[in-house]
Amino acid sequence: MEQRTITWRGIALEITFTPEKFGLVDHTEIMSENRVPLPVTETGYRSHFIPVGAVTDHGGAVAFVTAWLDHEAERTGWSGAQLSMF
Repeated sequence: MEQRTITWRGIALEITFTPEKFGLVDHTEIMSENRVPLPVTETGYRSHFIPVGAVTDHGGAVAFVTAWLDHEAERTGWSGAQLSMF
């Protein structure tokens, strides 16, 4: 298991990567500090199972998660701004 802490677009993230979880898939968890929403999760937490080797093929957990977040932010037009309920 590998754990990393990074800052993505000003948001502190904890990334946990477990290769070959259950001997079948790679597992990545992303959690933002204070559970700030991200382009891949409204709750600030995401558990994601992917084919074995996909994370390594992308250069490791940090590179994989960063590329995934960047891609989804661009695809959805995510700005990071939280909307006020009042």
